[in-house]
Amino acid sequence: MTYDPVTANPLFGNPLQTREDVEKGLRDLFAPLLPFFSKGGARVRLDEAGAHFDRAAADLEGFARPLWGLAPLAAGGADFGHWELYRRGLANGTDPNHPEYWGAVNGTDQRQVELAAIGFAMKLLPHLVWDPLPQEAKDNLAAYLIQARSFRYSDNNWKFFRILLDLGLEQCGVDFDRSLTTAYLEELEAFYLGDGWYRDGTVRRIDHYIPFAMHFYGLIYARLAKDDDKRAAEYKERARLFAQDMQHWFDEEGRALAFGRSLTYRFACGGFWGALAFADVEALPWGVIKGHFLRHLRWWSTQPIAHGNGVLSVGYGYPNLFMSESYNSAGSPYWALKAFLPLALPPEHPFWTAEELPADYTREPVPLKHPGMVMQHVSKNVVALSSGQQNWEMRAGAEKYAKFVYSSRYAFSVEVNHRAYHQGAFDGALALSDDGRHYRVREANEVAQIAGNLLFAKWKPWSDITVETWLLPAGDWHIRVHRINTPRPLHGTEGGFAIARADANSDVYSDQQGKAWAQSPTDVSVIVDLAGLREGRAFRALPNTNLIWSKTIVPQLRGEIAAGTTVLMTAAMALPAGPQAQTSLDNPPPSPELAELEAMVARAGIDVSAILVPERF
Repeated sequence: MTYDPVTANPLFGNPLQTREDVEKGLRDLFAPLLPFFSKGGARVRLDEAGAHFDRAAADLEGFARPLWGLAPLAAGGADFGHWELYRRGLANGTDPNHPEYWGAVNGTDQRQVELAAIGFAMKLLPHLVWDPLPQEAKDNLAAYLIQARSFRYSDNNWKFFRILLDLGLEQCGVDFDRSLTTAYLEELEAFYLGDGWYRDGTVRRIDHYIPFAMHFYGLIYARLAKDDDKRAAEYKERARLFAQDMQHWFDEEGRALAFGRSLTYRFACGGFWGALAFADVEALPWGVIKGHFLRHLRWWSTQPIAHGNGVLSVGYGYPNLFMSESYNSAGSPYWALKAFLPLALPPEHPFWTAEELPADYTREPVPLKHPGMVMQHVSKNVVALSSGQQNWEMRAGAEKYAKFVYSSRYAFSVEVNHRAYHQGAFDGALALSDDGRHYRVREANEVAQIAGNLLFAKWKPWSDITVETWLLPAGDWHIRVHRINTPRPLHGTEGGFAIARADANSDVYSDQQGKAWAQSPTDVSVIVDLAGLREGRAFRALPNTNLIWSKTIVPQLRGEIAAGTTVLMTAAMALPAGPQAQTSLDNPPPSPELAELEAMVARAGIDVSAILVPERF
């Protein structure tokens, strides 16, 4: 039988319109894991690819992460035929004398992450995962969890993992030091920025961890915690505020904005919508929330995200280790099952009974102060003009956080050869080189401001070179203005949006003075030098660089940059192929007046540097 990468997706063909469809989707996602459970039930090893943590922790990850979906399934009253397997795994994984023991936690450890799912299951399902255990197994499990929670957790969303673990211990009558719980609940408050937005810890980073971690766990706590009504009400109100902005990170077809790290968790990005339902927070009309949730799952059901055996791959739109994190093991993608949280709700809950409603977006840009973005809803695609954030710690951090523009339909690309400047994709970015081989792109800002729909940032690719960048929406297009001050000559390459490249070489593309464009069977992408100074190149990017498509074309502008001060003015857009794309292609926006942009920032600029510029701390 020929392997079809789309039909191998366990969600393929599922209409994902009803609660029953969603339940079937979860069961179909879990079923391919069963052959990989160890004899003792405690370990799930899906392949031999490594992460920075040890193999036992990776095997625990494969065991525990499905519980984010399975526990709500059972809490909602559904049968699941493998709880005895999970009980056996809990008993053996926490038994120091068993060969499948998970290993002791003696400091900050990946195991602390995975044990949160076990605490969550103990809270929801003590009758299935705790009560039937023999006393020795209960003693071992309790001792293991208490040992793990006693050590410091990473100073970010991890603090919620102790809190979720503690909910399970409390539910099962295990005594523990509650002062540690209180300490982390209080410390998490320092991450709150206002208007519903958090940052993910001391790194001052804002990405999908805000909806699928900070709010997701906060809403679980709000629903399940006892005797903490004030904090529960605060978490719910923050989520209500956040939803007004977060809806703009999703497009009309259910895709989420591709931005930041950990995107291999895929439909975990839709977990926020399910968590609102779980906590009974009607932040938007129930039909709108349900629409965001179901469209997101439906879009993922059409992507080739699984291996031939149905196991989810590391990657995003297809298997791809280039975009992965050092902490991604083969079991990591199963955090996606967090999306199935609303299965804990009964069929009569208004989330399930509401008629699914479409997203209601206008073409007006939407400025979002806290992440430093201006959102554009263009032809069922959400585009984010971005102030950029620093991430030096992780693989492809500049690509994931510091490009000028991100998209749900076109995602972004990661570079795979940092010593081959002329082979870079550089979509949504400006790359500068002083030797023709190495290059620099924006990695962090010295200044970041937002003035209505206009973004301004100042950044230094080298210590002696300064770039000032202004970004503004322009209908289907967006405009970038760069003022570069350099003491030596440079070469620059600036990229538009990457679009899928056809295997049959049926793409049409054009390299012109001042312009490059490409048209595939599905999309059109163009980049224009508004001053006509640079040469256009429709570049066939190296394979497996883009997150959604394995082969892409990226229109680029390229040219020399003389020593001194140079101003570059760029317009870029990408649209689905069709009449609207052709009309926009023929009508780029006019050049803005730089003096007017400077005046707008001076008059109305709000400093977001405190959020996005690490040097300020």
